[in-house]
Amino acid sequence: MDTQSLQAFLAVADSGSFSRAAEQLHLTQPAVSKRIATLEDQIGARLFDRIGRRVTLTEAGRVLLPRARQILVMVDDSRRALTNLEGQVAGSLTLATSHHIGLHRLPPLLKAYTQSHPEVRMDLRFLDSELAYQGVLDGELELAVVTLAPHPDPQLDVVPVWQDRMCFVCAHDHPLARHGRLTLHELCTFDAVLPGPLTFTRTLIESRFAAAGLTLPVALATNYLETLKMMAAIGLGWSLLPERMVAGELHELDVEHPPIHRSLGYLVHRSRTLSNAARAMLSLLEEARDTASRGG
Repeated sequence: MDTQSLQAFLAVADSGSFSRAAEQLHLTQPAVSKRIATLEDQIGARLFDRIGRRVTLTEAGRVLLPRARQILVMVDDSRRALTNLEGQVAGSLTLATSHHIGLHRLPPLLKAYTQSHPEVRMDLRFLDSELAYQGVLDGELELAVVTLAPHPDPQLDVVPVWQDRMCFVCAHDHPLARHGRLTLHELCTFDAVLPGPLTFTRTLIESRFAAAGLTLPVALATNYLETLKMMAAIGLGWSLLPERMVAGELHELDVEHPPIHRSLGYLVHRSRTLSNAARAMLSLLEEARDTASRGG
């Protein structure tokens, strides 16, 4: 099996389309079809069923899928290990981050990195933290800087860099803004606007309210914190947002509850050989770790 045929197989399997796979690989659709046909000849089995416009994996395709990912990760791993021997910080670095971290935490680090290592070609991807986790687990991403999961996968090295204090906030003209000290129960008599239900941040918030025997009254949800800030600022509900987003447009509520912090940091796969480019980025992230994340 050649790696190009395996790459084509994964692209079709992930996208569910020969045409979309061709776009991703910058190939023509016939070229992708030819690579899949070559792979099918090599293993002696059909990999995809084509019914109308739908493309689905056959049983043989489902068996090959995880092995194809492993083979390509091993090939990339070997290539990086050999390149690292030269000691140069060059090549490409695939880095994923969330929109919030990319806007509020990473810019100084990215500036310092690109100035120190101009030979590195940065592939920066903005993803939800949950998708970035999966990308690192699957070997598609070398490094992610995201909101950390409450219970990370043991295959990952997960390192906190910053602690985000989450603040209870509302619009300056919201009825809650006229209250003094509030309980969680009093908060729950008003609508909330919060991150989506499958996000790590929402899971953290829900756990605090569940511990108090309360259900969150969520009126609207989105994964984008900048959008949540706008919705809270125009009075659509109270919210919980990182401290550095609060000043000016929002009123911080005084709530009878211990401070809520979420951890932001980086993750890499334990079994992956990191490129020199990734190691250089990790050095900058280690230098940026705040006192709370270091356990100080």
